[in-house]
Amino acid sequence: MNLATFKNKRILVTGHTGFKGAWLCEWLVMLGADVYGYALEPNTTPSLFVQLGLEKRMHHQIADVRDVKTLTETVASVEPDFVFHLAAQPLVRLSYEIPVETFDTNVMGTVHLLEAVRKYGKSCVVVCVTTDKCYENKEWVYSYRENDPMGGHDPYSASKGAAELCIAAYRGSFFHKQESNIWLASVRAGNVIGGGDWALDRIVPDCIRSLQKNEAIPVRNKVATRPWQHVLEPIGGYLHLAAMMKTGMVQKDTAAFQRLCGAFNFGPNLGSNKTVCDLVQEILKHWDGRWEDKSDPNAVHEAKLLNLSIDKAHHLLNWGSCLDFSETVAWTVEWYKEFNQKGSLTDITEKQIDAYQGLMAEKLK
Repeated sequence: MNLATFKNKRILVTGHTGFKGAWLCEWLVMLGADVYGYALEPNTTPSLFVQLGLEKRMHHQIADVRDVKTLTETVASVEPDFVFHLAAQPLVRLSYEIPVETFDTNVMGTVHLLEAVRKYGKSCVVVCVTTDKCYENKEWVYSYRENDPMGGHDPYSASKGAAELCIAAYRGSFFHKQESNIWLASVRAGNVIGGGDWALDRIVPDCIRSLQKNEAIPVRNKVATRPWQHVLEPIGGYLHLAAMMKTGMVQKDTAAFQRLCGAFNFGPNLGSNKTVCDLVQEILKHWDGRWEDKSDPNAVHEAKLLNLSIDKAHHLLNWGSCLDFSETVAWTVEWYKEFNQKGSLTDITEKQIDAYQGLMAEKLK
């Protein structure tokens, strides 16, 4: 792994004010990158982006990926060496309430980004972040591979499946030759947890809010199984993939272009596929509290079973998960306890990034 690849490079991150975007930007700033962010205002209070003071430590632009003119102008002016596209409407349950906005942001926002990069036309590595929910989920024990069909029961999942089809179409139509100078990949992660997630209708923030108030944690879908992983796991995968793509581009390596410009799953080991109930009980090992079953038979549909195969990332990138399920939960609760004690959130965030970077370097030897 050569994270020195990012030092002094111009990097555009869409969705930088979100949970995963803030972690990515913090890591890139630590690596000495010149980071440009393009996103809406943070949509949670508190907000990890604000808590880390990132507005003063990177280039910060408030704008919408649905605004094709502004996005195109931004890509042209930034002249990025790398683009990480994270901007999205990221919530399943909210997508039932705002389906049009969800499709517009997740599908056309991605198309606008790809079109802006196409018009930019200069050498650039592009990593588009979607989700494990892009697959046509048949609720079976089989782990989904990158060549399985796209689908989606709910607007969010369907929008991400559609975004993957758009990415594949741009790759096939415009970025299919090494001499195009645009190396494009898409990445699909499991259910990401970690400090600084304050979204509504996500289980870990729901747990923390209840524990802070000494209230019972409401659990609405206790038997649903998810591939839980710490936020640094997929982000580390994205950075590792992008660095390998950049090396291949510089070396004009045709085999690397064919191997790396595609879709990759970045999920945890199978041992981290646990139920929501398992996750809540693991959290309670680190923070005293209680939970109560709030299952609603009339609730909107959410998948009960979803697993990812990471064989491709293992064999082509030598990538693998560094944290097991218990470590993932322990790191997550550690961050929130630091927040509860009013400590420095930059310190705990950078401490965890440093620790994870060391684990990742050892794993990739």
